[in-house]
Amino acid sequence: MNIRIVIGNVVLDAELNDTPTARKVAGILPLRTSFSTWGDEIYFEIPVEAELDESAREEVEMGDLGYWPTGRAFCIFFGPTPMSTPGKIIPASAVNIIGKVKGDVSKLKEVMDESQVVVEAKNLP
Repeated sequence: MNIRIVIGNVVLDAELNDTPTARKVAGILPLRTSFSTWGDEIYFEIPVEAELDESAREEVEMGDLGYWPTGRAFCIFFGPTPMSTPGKIIPASAVNIIGKVKGDVSKLKEVMDESQVVVEAKNLP
């Protein structure tokens, strides 16, 4: 499923994987909520409950979308977190990989002071 993430004037297209957790996330869209940051990670609580699954990782890549079971949170990774080591992006604890941003995810550095994030399904043309 294709989705759109909007924070301030930054609009990112992304794709959700075909996993049970990603399908649960797709089922709650559209969503508008406040968000928090942790290093170069944006995260926000969502009304989804899921356990770690076969996609779970303790190291993620730039642009990965994750679901963090511990905080019931949707995570967008766009650089190092406080737990990262050089060349590695490390979440607070393991996350299910639910998708990937298409395009320049580093633009999120420009909107970390915004207050709201919108995540919605995107219809393909």
